[in-house]
Amino acid sequence: MYAIIETGGKQYKVQEGDILNVEKLDVTEGETVEIDKVLAVVNDEKAAWGKPFVSGAKVVLKAMEQGKGKKIIVFKYKPKKKYRKKMGHRQPYTKVVVEQIVAQ
Repeated sequence: MYAIIETGGKQYKVQEGDILNVEKLDVTEGETVEIDKVLAVVNDEKAAWGKPFVSGAKVVLKAMEQGKGKKIIVFKYKPKKKYRKKMGHRQPYTKVVVEQIVAQ
């Protein structure tokens, strides 16, 4: 059984026991969060597709840690104008484990 969920403006295909990094959620480590934006739930024999979301379906996630991603460098410049700007960015994320997929 797997589900397709939407969180942080991105879509993820998840199964029970999966560990993934999602956009930062406002939870502390060890807390659970329920995602009700489930786009699809696929079982062995049947599948439920949402329009846009499957009603009554939810995915329970447990937050493992809060962190920041790898640093990326943003460098802007304009040729012949002596304009150079160098910045870095680290995207915050929440590492979660999928505990349960509930479909009705």
